[in-house]
Amino acid sequence: MVDELGTTIGYLLGETAQINILKNPEMLHRLNEIEDLPEEDKAHILYTIDGLVRDAKTRKAYSK
Repeated sequence: MVDELGTTIGYLLGETAQINILKNPEMLHRLNEIEDLPEEDKAHILYTIDGLVRDAKTRKAYSK
């Protein structure tokens, strides 16, 4: 049913305003793998991801 509606369970339940969050099964799989890691490893991975996202947003802002 969720696939037919083109949204996620979280969106339908009002947990998020973003309609596409975690809709991509590959991204969800990656996040689940990270969730299963020890806390220290998760912290390092999320710190790295945060930096990469920040850099991508900065590049995008300056390329306009």
